[in-house]
Amino acid sequence: MRISGQTGFIGRILKRAGGERAFFLLAFSLCVAGGLTQEVRADTDNDQGTERGAYLTAAGGCYGCHTDIKNDGKPYAGGRALETPFGTFYTPNITADRINGIGSWTDNDFLRALKRGISPSGHYYFPAFPYPSYTKMKDEDALAIKSYLLSLEPVAAENKPHEIAAPFSWRWLQWGWRILFFEEEPYQPPSGASEAVARGGYLVDALTHCGECHTPRNALGGPDSGRYLAGTPNGPDGERVPNITPDSASGIGDWSEGDIVTLLRDGMKPDFDNVQGSMAEAIEHGLSHLTDEDLAAIAAYLKSIPAIATGGS
Repeated sequence: MRISGQTGFIGRILKRAGGERAFFLLAFSLCVAGGLTQEVRADTDNDQGTERGAYLTAAGGCYGCHTDIKNDGKPYAGGRALETPFGTFYTPNITADRINGIGSWTDNDFLRALKRGISPSGHYYFPAFPYPSYTKMKDEDALAIKSYLLSLEPVAAENKPHEIAAPFSWRWLQWGWRILFFEEEPYQPPSGASEAVARGGYLVDALTHCGECHTPRNALGGPDSGRYLAGTPNGPDGERVPNITPDSASGIGDWSEGDIVTLLRDGMKPDFDNVQGSMAEAIEHGLSHLTDEDLAAIAAYLKSIPAIATGGS
């Protein structure tokens, strides 16, 4: 066996050995090098996957809802109170804790919970959890969020029971609510939408779930689809939620797309006033972490939807 032109570490080995011995040394060296390359690639892929999962988790607003910020709760350990006309809901622990969190959940458990509103034990979640929006999320995005959450420190914080009076506390009634108001389907961009508008619609309707707050609800807690994103005086925690359709008088019709991006990134309105309340938290912990490209896509989508006039701005 003749080997010529070898340089470096492998070449020196081969010059000191001959015949079959050199061949096996070469094969071993290549295997080691290949294994190291695969490990580096795996680490790189894991880092990129975690980074993507962190980005999508921010877009989904998971920190703001699942962290009891007012009481210095640990990240994603739940316990945040959400005041509604039906009672007070407490968000659950979504850390990697296997008892109180999602540490023991399979991928299918997570997808069924996030996109269908059904827990691993089979009970229906209340729609205070925005699964009617998350159902439009791509599976790969949902599982990237799960991977990121499981990469974080588990927190053994017990989940608080909701404070809801009967009959609204009866979970079996969710069966009827789901028939009336829940459609399990992937996101479909508007017909003829540009790439930016299609991306913005996915972010608004699925990941950032803007309609959960900005679309008014009826007496049963179902969204009023005819007033999509038109705002409500009775939002979560009793807050007034503004109209974000392009109506000039009561919405954001006079705003430029740049104005919308500035608000979502910095919390600053065109009149130089700052947003307050839960929207300020949504910006600080979520929307401000999105790329300018994604924020511009959201702005393009919001300017493309039908304008709806409401009684106030």
